[in-house]
Amino acid sequence: MKNSDTNGLDFFYSLMTLENEFQDFNTFLSWFNAKAQNNKFIVEEIPFEFFDSWYFEHETKNLRHSTGKFFSIEGINVNTNFGLKQKWEQPVIIQPEIGILGIITKVFKGIHYFLMQAKMEPGNVNLVQLSPTVQATKSNYTKVHNGKLPKYLEYFTDSSRSKILIDQLQTEQGGRFLKKRNRNMVVQVYDSIPVEEDFVWLTLGQIRMALSMDNIVNMDSRSVLATIPIINVDRIPGFINSSSYSICLEFMRNTSPYAKEIFESAISMENSLLSFDQVLSWITKMKSIYELSVTRIPLCNVVDWCFTDYSIKHESKPFFSVIAVKVQAGNREVIQWTQPLLKENNLGLLGFIVKKINGVLHFLVQAKVEPGSFDTVDLAPTVSCSNYSQVLKSSERPPFLEFFENPIRESILFSTIQSEEGGRFFHFQNLNMIIQVEEDNVIEVPDNYTWLTLAQLMKLIRFGFLNIESRSLISSFSLL
Repeated sequence: MKNSDTNGLDFFYSLMTLENEFQDFNTFLSWFNAKAQNNKFIVEEIPFEFFDSWYFEHETKNLRHSTGKFFSIEGINVNTNFGLKQKWEQPVIIQPEIGILGIITKVFKGIHYFLMQAKMEPGNVNLVQLSPTVQATKSNYTKVHNGKLPKYLEYFTDSSRSKILIDQLQTEQGGRFLKKRNRNMVVQVYDSIPVEEDFVWLTLGQIRMALSMDNIVNMDSRSVLATIPIINVDRIPGFINSSSYSICLEFMRNTSPYAKEIFESAISMENSLLSFDQVLSWITKMKSIYELSVTRIPLCNVVDWCFTDYSIKHESKPFFSVIAVKVQAGNREVIQWTQPLLKENNLGLLGFIVKKINGVLHFLVQAKVEPGSFDTVDLAPTVSCSNYSQVLKSSERPPFLEFFENPIRESILFSTIQSEEGGRFFHFQNLNMIIQVEEDNVIEVPDNYTWLTLAQLMKLIRFGFLNIESRSLISSFSLL
């Protein structure tokens, strides 16, 4: 296949490629599974008194690192006019520095390959997951921990060594972080680079295959992958009437109707329910209607949360808790450390409802207020909730939850269990689902919901409008 680097189809070709010149998918899975088995990874919960380099401030009980870097855990008081619960207090992660989540890509025989890393994180349910080439906080890459620099970092910090293809600021979990963002990057290299231990070249098609499985591709990878367009329509004027469109359809002749519907939604702006100007007007309206006031308070003053020897937890409700862990990992920049993590014992749910409107697949998107948001409102999936099993029993159920309770098999376009970021969260998992409803199914849509095509969502991603939960789901679409 020819090198498509200049015609806008480069990522599409990689997405349609499962025949890796370095290893097939099963060989990759064997390599990946061996990483967890062959390395000595130990993570154990410990009492707070066994912390090394972490401490509770005397007066506030805020949890900090002795260097003043990395992150801290403090309290916040939240007031909003959004949702059923409009006032509460909670612990939150404070980490104002901007990290780098970056993937290196290189063209081999006309196909883009992506350099991925099998990386251990203490909070991962299976310890090792597929991470970006570089996944580093500013404290990491400025060596606050006195460890080694992350491998391949220079390709993201030295513009003479690579070409930047994607460079976006994207948010982290707004319910757990206070105004946290990372730099999501994809850079292309042209010279040969060494493939270090724990790293592997994969096509987009192979990565999307891994995304169809539980807990293989980590949250940071999903965040970056969501920024990669299926088709770079901006580089192909009149794409639908072009020869490039015919080429894509020919490549997709043996794919499922669902894949073709996703493809058409990814390139369609003309047949969308709303014009893009109307979408921007709706977002502006949501930001004008909803209010959010967040005040940092001492952790010891957070109402209804209590300290024990092993955790900081809510006194009566099954929310997340703050725990301490001791970690041993022989292949990390630092091989042993302790740290706090946010622990969740219950499965969450992230789900999009999709349906055809004007013959094009649309996604039901929610304008949602979360305490850690930068600009009050972010675009979230149709349903986004933690403690899924508890919410099902609650009288305060989010809209559209019923579509995900007992869906018929034919309506499920996608369903996997995926982890949240294992460097801050301990065994946080969400059921990721996409449910398709019939075109003639009339759904009452509240004012803070609207239907958008995938092309519109991808355009909004570029400007940081979508939250991490939406990006996690969008990263999973495959055309294979």
